[in-house]
Amino acid sequence: MKKLLTISVVLVLVLALATTALAQDKAKIRVVHASPDAPAVDIWVNDSIKAFENAPFKGITDYAELDADTYNIKVVPAGATEPAVIEADLPLMAGKDYTVVAVGQLANIEPLVLEDNNAMPAAGKAHVRFVHASPDAPAVDIAVTGGPVLFSNIPFKGIGDYLPVDAATYDLEVRLAGTETVALSVPGVMLDEGNVYTIFAMGLAGGEPALQAVPSLDASYPAMLPETGAAGGNLSLIILALGLALVLGGTSIRLFSGIKA
Repeated sequence: MKKLLTISVVLVLVLALATTALAQDKAKIRVVHASPDAPAVDIWVNDSIKAFENAPFKGITDYAELDADTYNIKVVPAGATEPAVIEADLPLMAGKDYTVVAVGQLANIEPLVLEDNNAMPAAGKAHVRFVHASPDAPAVDIAVTGGPVLFSNIPFKGIGDYLPVDAATYDLEVRLAGTETVALSVPGVMLDEGNVYTIFAMGLAGGEPALQAVPSLDASYPAMLPETGAAGGNLSLIILALGLALVLGGTSIRLFSGIKA
């Protein structure tokens, strides 16, 4: 019986690890619509797969999972197949997450490709980064109101690296870089433990739609579990839990006829 239990546990663990390994062979990609005067868009992959549909300004899609490869990505007005306002060939590596941000006004729209780091934060921490996607705004600092600067001198299309912060609710300010001049107040930003966030500056500093902060929850690790919806992670845990429940409950399955209880 001990041999049977041992083999059952080993097989369950191998299956769980294999499922996770399959997920690591994939890449994940999402799209952010940050072009203030562009219409809602569809995103096509290799001219044959409509990966995302009718994404509006400020829209942030879920991640889509693809095999590691190079893909042709086209962004077109929603409901149409042309003209392509953005077209790019993107190499996607296994085990990596990507964000493609449509930036600039429609006449000069272009893709800004980000490699995301959705690793789990340490206990009591959240991770946050900043992306400047406002085409007419100057370089900015992002600071805690009455407190430290978190990201300094970030220009249009600039990216502030991931920063670990204590999980809390923050009042933030977007300031003209190197000054105390506040261009935008962003109160009540909740950064919860175990979560990874991106804050995008979108809109126009001198027009409509107005400059605004658009937060995105990129990954979440509640109770130290893998990201909700992450391919393979939750399935592996379920498989492992079921296997252990069977073993601990005394259920035995003879996998090999030569094993005796």
